[in-house]
Amino acid sequence: MGWAVAVAVLLSASPAFVTRGDVTPEADLRREAQAAWGSLEAQYAAQAGGLPTRAPATVTLQKGTALPPERNAQGRPGVVELRQNTPGVLDARTRTALRHELAHQLLWWACPASSEDRLFHEAFALTVSGELPAWRDGPYQSLSRAAKEVASAPAVDTPRARRGLARILGEHTGFPAALTRRLRQCHDGTRWAAPLTVEELADVAVLAPEAATVVVSRHSGEVLLAEGDVRRAVPYGSTLKPFLYAAGTVLAPDSNAPPLLPPRPGVQEWACGAGLPPKVDARLALLRSCNGWFLDWEATGRAPKAFGVWGPVLSAVGLTGLPSDMTEAIGLRSAHGLSPWGMAQAYRLLAEARPDVLALLTGNVDEGTLSGLSTSKALKGVATKTGTVRDAASRPQFGWIAAVDADLVAVIVRPGKMPRHFVDELPALLARVRRQAGLDAARVQVLGLLPSSTVEARCSGAGFSLDDGTPRTAPPDFSRLDALTSKGPAVCLGSPWRVRFPEGPDGGRDYAGVFTWSTPPPYRPPPGVPTTPSALKARRGSDFVFRTTRVQYTAGVVAAEDVTLQGEARVALARVAAHNERHAATRHPGRAICDTTHCQAFRGTVRIRPEEPRALQLPPLKWDAWLTFSQGGSTPWREARSRARVEALLGTNLVSLRFESGRVRYLRTEGTPSAPYEDARSLPCDTLRASLQLPSCPQRASFDGPQVLFEGQGRGHGEGLDVEAAKASPGLSSDALLERAFGARDPRPPTP
Repeated sequence: MGWAVAVAVLLSASPAFVTRGDVTPEADLRREAQAAWGSLEAQYAAQAGGLPTRAPATVTLQKGTALPPERNAQGRPGVVELRQNTPGVLDARTRTALRHELAHQLLWWACPASSEDRLFHEAFALTVSGELPAWRDGPYQSLSRAAKEVASAPAVDTPRARRGLARILGEHTGFPAALTRRLRQCHDGTRWAAPLTVEELADVAVLAPEAATVVVSRHSGEVLLAEGDVRRAVPYGSTLKPFLYAAGTVLAPDSNAPPLLPPRPGVQEWACGAGLPPKVDARLALLRSCNGWFLDWEATGRAPKAFGVWGPVLSAVGLTGLPSDMTEAIGLRSAHGLSPWGMAQAYRLLAEARPDVLALLTGNVDEGTLSGLSTSKALKGVATKTGTVRDAASRPQFGWIAAVDADLVAVIVRPGKMPRHFVDELPALLARVRRQAGLDAARVQVLGLLPSSTVEARCSGAGFSLDDGTPRTAPPDFSRLDALTSKGPAVCLGSPWRVRFPEGPDGGRDYAGVFTWSTPPPYRPPPGVPTTPSALKARRGSDFVFRTTRVQYTAGVVAAEDVTLQGEARVALARVAAHNERHAATRHPGRAICDTTHCQAFRGTVRIRPEEPRALQLPPLKWDAWLTFSQGGSTPWREARSRARVEALLGTNLVSLRFESGRVRYLRTEGTPSAPYEDARSLPCDTLRASLQLPSCPQRASFDGPQVLFEGQGRGHGEGLDVEAAKASPGLSSDALLERAFGARDPRPPTP
């Protein structure tokens, strides 16, 4: 066909492509070259910020006469040599090779300063030519091994070196930041001071490792301590392996359980401690963090993909992308990242959903990655998981420790250190956070006076319902709380639950904690004790049990009882509220305390005031019994109730009513008209007060025809701590206020 020239018209900066007739069909080859150049040019301009103003030189496309067997193409400025195995056929291999060599041609034109930087040239060509997925296929290659392969072939002109380079390029998602920085240098005319390095390409400098520490409450989910940039996503190493384990052991039949796998001697990924048994199970693989076991598990075809049922959880708390294979999932290839805050939230849900996995992780200090250290004994009973992120030279770039105890989830990230080198920080960290009072769990039956079907909840963070250990994403809008808790706890990550119900406050109430469904046993009132329908509901309890921290619960009670309370009076009431939460058995045997006046009011979690932590830092109260309190005060009141309503409660033919020692004592006429007699009876005064909805236990009562007039002062049942009186005693400490209220009470529980 002779010499032929095609002038490209797709882009103004496209070169003229010349063919010589030895690669056919020529027209198709030129069209392929023009289309490839347009794509490459667009990618370059997007990253560099523009294109040169000069036109590119002519590029000759010809058949290679001396190509090495492993090469499908090669080039020099202005010339691309191609291998064509079948004349007249431009197969996929030839097209890919053409795009790769045209990437070099584009750099020689647009970035001549980089001409001698072979690593930069090859990294750019692999990135933009579309061939990275093909190079990534094959056995897993560690980052350090990939770096060695590239270093052994500085020209990056062997298949092993290119496979290693592809591994390094896959270390992060998107266009490599190191290449973007270098391309901008080209466009800005900056001097090419030094060639690109493997470490720079692996993005070590961009990550700028920083220390970060975060501790959250297992119960309320609130952040108790945060140091450093805890919201910044960084590679996570091995710390997400427990989620793979959890995903692979979700109540699966034995046939689908993680397998027993034999170690493979001499394989780097199986170098996870001496003395491995002939067959390694999932438990030991998790404790030893055996990468080889997880890779071989994937090879069986039975391992969960993209973290299985836990993938949506990790995505919801900020995982930057789901892994495409096991090497990404277990952190051997750092394609994705997660922030320390997100890690802590994920482990909080894991602890709620899979206590068996957390129990397994407590063995890490005995036989896992944190065993044999002086700190190991101090972490007995704490579930831990470590992770190490390495750079291209196998140096530790990040060390991770995730730890969970009965109340706290802690995540520590340290740059340049392995977890064993900073684990001694963990016991001190947990002790430091525990200096905050009231971080242990408090449980309360809530919303029992409402039909359960009318209560709705919404999580503005990431809400999940647990279905027998499996997390299910909660609807983003308000939905029925009974449905959310029907198969397990409901957990809101990153924010409190917002709860609403008919005739409740506009916008609902905040509940920072965990909801569960727990039907109480039937309630049978004592014989002869009048009980209203509302009182029956309160004494039955609730189907919803809410768990939060004791300080959050205490603050909620104080706010519900008297939001204006402050100072020592608030401390006194807070101490009583916290004390009573531990003595719920006198109100609901075997059950949590309730949130009605039958126990003590609680209307959700609120902002904690300084008095509540101070109250919980003081010694426990000496009285081993339920302690009563009321609004109290001295404001007089006078209210009338119909005689029929009073007699419906106390019985007909009332003769007199008087009040003393917390009881109502009354006489009723019994017998026959010819032989009448008076029968004396009594009830707790609070029963009458609650049933007749009186402000407090009356002091006097008189009969006025069809009505009964009651008189009294203050509010509440009038027993125990008088809150209004406490307010009016600014000079007294909480100890003095409580001694005045309960000092005469026997500190010992009553004898059965």
